[in-house]
Amino acid sequence: MDVLINLFVNGISTGMLIFLLASGLSLIFGLMSVLNFAHGGLFAWGAFTGVWLFNMTGSYVLALIGAIAMGMFLGFILERFLIRPVYGNHVRQLLVTLGGMLVLSECIKVFWGPNPIGAKLPLWLQGSFTFGGVILIKYRLFVILIGIIIYIALLLLLKKTKIGLMIRAGVMDKEMVQALGINVKAIFSFVFLLGAGMAALGGFLLAPYSGVIFAEMGMQYAILAFIVVIIGGLGSVQGSAIASLIVGLAGAFTAYFIPDLSLAINMLMLLFFLIVKPNGLVGEKG
Repeated sequence: MDVLINLFVNGISTGMLIFLLASGLSLIFGLMSVLNFAHGGLFAWGAFTGVWLFNMTGSYVLALIGAIAMGMFLGFILERFLIRPVYGNHVRQLLVTLGGMLVLSECIKVFWGPNPIGAKLPLWLQGSFTFGGVILIKYRLFVILIGIIIYIALLLLLKKTKIGLMIRAGVMDKEMVQALGINVKAIFSFVFLLGAGMAALGGFLLAPYSGVIFAEMGMQYAILAFIVVIIGGLGSVQGSAIASLIVGLAGAFTAYFIPDLSLAINMLMLLFFLIVKPNGLVGEKG
């Protein structure tokens, strides 16, 4: 029973990390029709910026804020100068965002070197505690808490605010929103910055979770994020959350019980949903 509970906690915490990357990507894809491969680079930059700030200042909160700020700054640069000129041209978007991913990875090597860097936790997040006879790791529960807070905040933003209404309307019918005279470019920029900040936050939270960070780390999680976007449905925060938990739990349990299948499980799930439910679990676009 202890093993099952810990596998469940591990799967949920991993799912929350994927959710932070995938939810922004889903909104960007659903609203802007941009397949942003550079999103993984923002994830990596969040990790490196946060770890560097924490090592320099010893302040976890400052490192957290700095990682998000860096992600949003780089997101602004990407959206304004690389992606905005190629809206509507999917082939050029693919080339530009792949190039952006490579540039972001190489810039990490320029600033922090080519070798992996270790990441550590503040004292208040280290260790574990026992609950009901089960040993639970503090940091994994912290990641789950952050993920839940971000999820609730996103739902409130999308359902209870004017800009959230415009975002949801844009996902369902972009042309209608433009016809109403709403500044779609401003909404695009806001969504892109929001997604970039969440990606950077996810990268920083992953750093001590994995214990080591490296320049290409974003690509691995970007692939998982794209799988989540497809399974969950374009533009759906709820779909991204559900799909992230499915992917996280499937990875945790498969790695423990059927390790030979652990590398293939995500692709098998993707294939299954493409065949059975191609619009995603909670897709808002057909």
